[in-house]
Amino acid sequence: MGNFPEFGRRRLVDFNLDKGLLHLNHGGYGATPRVVLKAAEAARSAMEGDPTGFFRYELLGSLRNAAFRVAQFLGGNCEDWAFVENATGGLNAVIASMRLAPGDELICLSQVYGAVANTLRYHAERSRARIVVLPVPVPFDDAAPLLAALEAAIGPKTRLACFDHITSGGAVVMPIAGLAEVCRRRGVPVTVDGAHAPGQVAFDVPALGVDWYVGNLHKWAFAAKGTGVIWCSPEYQGELHPIAISHYLGQGFAAEFDYSGTRDNSNWLAVPAALDYFDGLGPEAVCAHNTGLAEAAGALLATAWGTERAAGPGFRASMVSVRLPGLGGDRETVLRVAKRLRQQHGIIAGVMSLDGGLWIRVSAQIHNEIGDYQRLAEIGKSLAA
Repeated sequence: MGNFPEFGRRRLVDFNLDKGLLHLNHGGYGATPRVVLKAAEAARSAMEGDPTGFFRYELLGSLRNAAFRVAQFLGGNCEDWAFVENATGGLNAVIASMRLAPGDELICLSQVYGAVANTLRYHAERSRARIVVLPVPVPFDDAAPLLAALEAAIGPKTRLACFDHITSGGAVVMPIAGLAEVCRRRGVPVTVDGAHAPGQVAFDVPALGVDWYVGNLHKWAFAAKGTGVIWCSPEYQGELHPIAISHYLGQGFAAEFDYSGTRDNSNWLAVPAALDYFDGLGPEAVCAHNTGLAEAAGALLATAWGTERAAGPGFRASMVSVRLPGLGGDRETVLRVAKRLRQQHGIIAGVMSLDGGLWIRVSAQIHNEIGDYQRLAEIGKSLAA
């Protein structure tokens, strides 16, 4: 990663990360720069200094200013963006706003995030609807079979398709625009779980051709924890409501999401500081560093372990999932390996169950270097002992 000397371990000073641990799981919860935490604390101090004035006169305008920055970052108009605590919360709002009937069908991917799978299942069971799961091959190296499977899965009762932009388990960058085009042609609305995408890959949300897009800014865009965003196409804004129905019901999409009652909005108000930090580094340089490092790390681990990556060329970004040989993917094993990595080796990495096997998902962020992954490569096979 010599082309980007401003990145690497010297960037650890920007964060509060424990220096006694090797942090390879940025995709899990992100890491917030000190300057962003300081901005959030300033917003919190303003709230506590004059709570009444803050909530009555300052909050809504400040939230709209932050939403404007999100629109600059991810595309579209400010009024089509709002904040949620995380992607799962935003997807709950989208799915709960659907009017499902017995026999209706909801489409998702086999690598759907577990919390979102539960949300789909909950609402399907309540309405006696059905979930149709599209298999994502492992490794995923060709979009054509998935697009064909989607075409075949859509029927007269299909009411919604929910796709991961970047899957959590396999770290696969999905062909969202292609999937959305198939659905649009067949009259099926699309919602996207973009939990991992903002800040990891560059894209313009309205250009994807989807109807709702929900993402996190605290994973890859340097925002404080609990900063999710939701975009809704104007066509569906009258039907979409936050999970907590409150004072601004019927007064517009942005108004309903901006205020549901007293809560600490300081993390959302620090979004401009997070995007300033990102801009200061250079988003293209960050993505190039992270993607290149993840590519090198994935190759290192796959070679050391004699296995493969879950995402093929053209479908990888700043995370990579590599199969760990000799272990199954049951929940007990996942928890045991994750705990052993942290407690015995001081390594924080994602441990995933995928396609019946156990996979290690590592992330690449500006504070990482290729040497960070060498130790994991060396001890990987011993984890099966």
